[in-house]
Amino acid sequence: MHIAAIVFAFLAGLIHFYIFSLESFMFDNPKTWKIFGVAGPEAAKVVKPWAYNQGYYNLFLAITAVIGSGLLAVAKAGTDQMIWAQALIYVSCGSMFLASLVLLNSGGKPRAALIQGLCPLLAVAYTWASS
Repeated sequence: MHIAAIVFAFLAGLIHFYIFSLESFMFDNPKTWKIFGVAGPEAAKVVKPWAYNQGYYNLFLAITAVIGSGLLAVAKAGTDQMIWAQALIYVSCGSMFLASLVLLNSGGKPRAALIQGLCPLLAVAYTWASS
């Protein structure tokens, strides 16, 4: 269970780092517009500042998940390091999962919500099960 929590938290971080890259640095690319359902250049021009900002939210969550998974990988049961690692995973991955529910509820694509939310959900579940 402990190893699964580490793996899923790390994968959640990688996925959200990729989303950050799309939103903050590759948003001028028509392929990126297609991923996010942006109608074309005019719509992209309007949405780009929001996407840029949203990308950084995803980056901060990704960093926190990766740090949490790294701490969990080296922590010994019952130590302060273990508690901090679990807290970081609960906050970052829990936020990622809840954001995927918001995406789903707001009419977003179910596949996108699944990509955004499955690894974080599993990271939280395995972290809880291993504690």
